[in-house]
Amino acid sequence: MLLQATFNYERQQGIGWAWALSPALERVVPDPVERRERLAEHTAYFNTQPTLASFALGAVARLEQQRAEGTVDPDTVGRVKGALGPALAAIGDRLFWFTLRPFAACLGILFALGGTALGAVVLWLTYNAVHLTLRLFGVGIGHDQGPSVLGGTLRTRLEGLVRRLGLLGCALLGVLVAALMAPGIDSSDIAFQATLVGGLLFGMLSALRSRPSPTQWALGLGALCLIAGWLR
Repeated sequence: MLLQATFNYERQQGIGWAWALSPALERVVPDPVERRERLAEHTAYFNTQPTLASFALGAVARLEQQRAEGTVDPDTVGRVKGALGPALAAIGDRLFWFTLRPFAACLGILFALGGTALGAVVLWLTYNAVHLTLRLFGVGIGHDQGPSVLGGTLRTRLEGLVRRLGLLGCALLGVLVAALMAPGIDSSDIAFQATLVGGLLFGMLSALRSRPSPTQWALGLGALCLIAGWLR
């Protein structure tokens, strides 16, 4: 949980990574001098998506155990650590920053429209149900599967989760827009309903593509809001 507590531009998550790995090193490296040397090695540059870092942590802990047994050399540990960081970041950024966080925010806003604090609770629970589960159980999964943690079904499952949350988020956003623009839920406005259906369809089709970028989405939505405000 303290992976980014000492985040800096030189080593980014390196010191936090060493801190998280230190309990495993205490178990497999009894000599304090050797253990300090290994900790110093792990304070080098490391960066990935914070939640999915747990999978890399478990895999590297297993390698450190094998290294203590003499079956793995130090270069292998460094190569695996360097490969898992960017690979997990590529999936984790899409899952958490671009999919789960907006989905949880939309769900929280929808519940908050009633004027209660329930929206904040729903947002917190929705995000952390996924976040804390992967962060806590990811260490064990990474340790069990080792360096091949992303070579099995895990990548497919995470990609599927990104896809499903993207589709659900588009539908949820349509419902949220409808609730904000038509709080009375007047079903007689056929033009508004047609526009909503068209927007949902466009959103779901767009969710299946990696482009446009978030910046392009923000600029496009900003332009649409200006046009809608001017027409209104």
